[in-house]
Amino acid sequence: MKRSVLTRYRAMAYVTAVMLLILCACMVAKYGFDTGADLTFVVSQAHGVLFMIYLVFAFDLSSKARWSFGKMLWVMLSGTIPVAAFFVERKVRAEVEPLVDDSLATAEA
Repeated sequence: MKRSVLTRYRAMAYVTAVMLLILCACMVAKYGFDTGADLTFVVSQAHGVLFMIYLVFAFDLSSKARWSFGKMLWVMLSGTIPVAAFFVERKVRAEVEPLVDDSLATAEA
């Protein structure tokens, strides 16, 4: 597997996790303090688009790593739980890192 598959997943996992935390803060402001409705709308739309991209990259990684359906589903759903994506990303990286094809490193050796 190419390193770029893992890199794309990791980048989108972090972006999605951060956007979800921002969305949670906006929701608290909107419903708790009755302010920021427009900002909440923009952030929710951006998070939705970024989450769809995250799902595509997570599916790509899971198919190349040959994960079971349950594991793939858990990784995809971790983007919906605040802070979970940070922990799942770390675990996925540790698991997938040995599968990465470092063709440049083997060519130089």
